[in-house]
Amino acid sequence: MPSRREYTSPRCAHGEAWRGRFADLRLRGLLDRQRTGRPPVFTPLQAVQVKALACQFPAETGAPMSRWSCPELAREAMSRGIAASVSASTVRRWLDQDAVKPWQHRSWIFITDPDFRPKAARVLDLYARSWDGEPIGADEYVISADEKTSIQARCRCHPTPAPGQARAMRVNHT
Repeated sequence: MPSRREYTSPRCAHGEAWRGRFADLRLRGLLDRQRTGRPPVFTPLQAVQVKALACQFPAETGAPMSRWSCPELAREAMSRGIAASVSASTVRRWLDQDAVKPWQHRSWIFITDPDFRPKAARVLDLYARSWDGEPIGADEYVISADEKTSIQARCRCHPTPAPGQARAMRVNHT
């Protein structure tokens, strides 16, 4: 049987490195290691706020256009103080990476709660596995429940525009 030194040698294949870590550390050896790199520039809350802005009609902000482009979203995010500086490519990446794309759906509910920002920040911190600035332990869990999903009192924010070519009809509720 080969020694542990052979498994963790820099000359060994990538697959043998994790086997050596598993032999030394068991399951903990399979966890991702700390990596160097640039720390995040934007918070998850900032990304969510830009995504929420993408769900609004530009006319609601006074912009004379029918739909947002990424450069226009970036400018609007900076003018609203969501971020001091954000590029159109960053906005495009946020929108592309998101699994939920409400700006492509036929109907959604627009949040008008003035206390939404602090509420969303707490939830996003939980997704990032932290609570009140402290990391959540490996043996701690977050359980979320929603009673009566999709049952809300709704009213239309504005008249529904007709669908366009390759564009679904958009209905915005509040």
